[in-house]
Amino acid sequence: MATTTQPSGSTDTTAAHDLNEFGYGQDLHRSIGTYASFAAGFSFVSILTTIFQLFGFGFSFGGPTFFWTWPAVFLGQLLVALCFAELAARYPLSGAIYQWARRLGGSTVGWFAGWTMIIAQIVTVAAAAIAMQAVLPAIWSGFQVVGGDPSIASLTGATNAILLGLVVLTITTLINSVAVRVMAVVNAVGVTAELIGVVLLIVALFSTSVRGPGIVLDTSGVTSFSALLAAGLMAGYVLVGFDSAGELAEETHNPRRTTPKTILRALIVSGIGGALILLGALMAAPTLDDELSGGGLAYVVTSRLGDVWGRVFLADVVLAAFVCTLAIQTATTRMIFSMSRDEVLPFSRKLRTVSARGATVHASVLVGVGAAALLLVNLGHAGVFTALTSTCIVLLYIAYLCVTAPMLYRRLKGWPKELGPQQDELGKPVFSLGRWGLPINVLAVLWGLAMAINLVWPRQEVYDPEGTSPVLQYFGVIFVALTAIGGYVAFTVKKKAYRAAIAGLPGSDTAAAPRIIDLTDSASVVDSATRR
Repeated sequence: MATTTQPSGSTDTTAAHDLNEFGYGQDLHRSIGTYASFAAGFSFVSILTTIFQLFGFGFSFGGPTFFWTWPAVFLGQLLVALCFAELAARYPLSGAIYQWARRLGGSTVGWFAGWTMIIAQIVTVAAAAIAMQAVLPAIWSGFQVVGGDPSIASLTGATNAILLGLVVLTITTLINSVAVRVMAVVNAVGVTAELIGVVLLIVALFSTSVRGPGIVLDTSGVTSFSALLAAGLMAGYVLVGFDSAGELAEETHNPRRTTPKTILRALIVSGIGGALILLGALMAAPTLDDELSGGGLAYVVTSRLGDVWGRVFLADVVLAAFVCTLAIQTATTRMIFSMSRDEVLPFSRKLRTVSARGATVHASVLVGVGAAALLLVNLGHAGVFTALTSTCIVLLYIAYLCVTAPMLYRRLKGWPKELGPQQDELGKPVFSLGRWGLPINVLAVLWGLAMAINLVWPRQEVYDPEGTSPVLQYFGVIFVALTAIGGYVAFTVKKKAYRAAIAGLPGSDTAAAPRIIDLTDSASVVDSATRR
């Protein structure tokens, strides 16, 4: 299920020659099928993991009305996903956000988008790994190895979270260092289990409901519009990462045809499933007070389904959290590989190395070690880690803006018509927004700006709920600035090598636009490959 077998005369040969037209060789193995491509995006979003983590957060700000922030964020992100789908059909390359931004906005914009994405994803890997602390001790007290209070806000809970997170990171790093096929199979199996769990959870919540769906119209929990904006951060944190299918484009069968669809499917399935979980939880919750804010979705599940079935669902959440960590780490390694191939990063020669099994070993180890180092911040300072994980989502939205904003500029200049008619590997027209492209792109940019501002706004209740440090309250702004400064230093060191490496590549600042070929014209493909 994770991979598909291509027939003789495979379109994978066409896709490899297509990649050659962008100036790159087929270094990664094409072993990922349609389902595994979808799984890459869906497992990054991982609604089962993230909603379990963040339900109480959203409810604490908006009460039952916070439900409406979910469809609002979903529609906004759908605008972005539609833009990404159009790009994935035209630039089926690993390190998608970097590659798209570089081709649309130039080398500097591409560098900043890629650098920002790498930092954000490494932090997100750590955040996903630490999610185990919210679930495992609730299943069995033996998972609280250090003893004491399992709450992640306590010293013992924070310490135990580091131990559990390090175990998860060790396993995911080993898997990502073995082979793409192993990663794809594990990811596909995990996503299948998560999808089954999502469906069963929705059925269980609705079948044990104690109030009707009209509960979402109860505005008693909303104190102000500002509080509702803060409640929307919950959906903003969750509905990201659907672009991960694009990160694996160079390993996907028929990427021009497959990747646009799987990007959209990952977001749409997550959006619908998440909305039903939220609605079901509000209808089934024993109470709608502070106990629900503190206990979150785990409180609802264990209260309504009993201890045994509640733990079964929590076990599925554990699997989802593990696969989520694996998927984010995989996406990050592909971004590092893609940027290192263009000499963007320090130690690029090592980081772009691909093993005989198709694994990016050095990049995987780098991400694993970086995420493990970030886990140590949680030791006795859970507030710092909470602020860090909030900020990483800001960086993701900024990276998305580095794609949609230059895309809008280029669209006003004639993109994608300037590329000419393009076909996928099966000879059909590639995904296109057509006349809807401009309004969707404009709205995607406006949406991205609004969400980035909303996410980075220095709310004390979000970044420093205990009111212990002004630095934490402004942590989002500070961390974004530090990321930009650190990236500028890295860019300064590698700028000359970077620009020399991409100077002859189609789509670079100085290269001519790539010749558009018909992917179904084998003579054209072979002729192109021979000349190169």
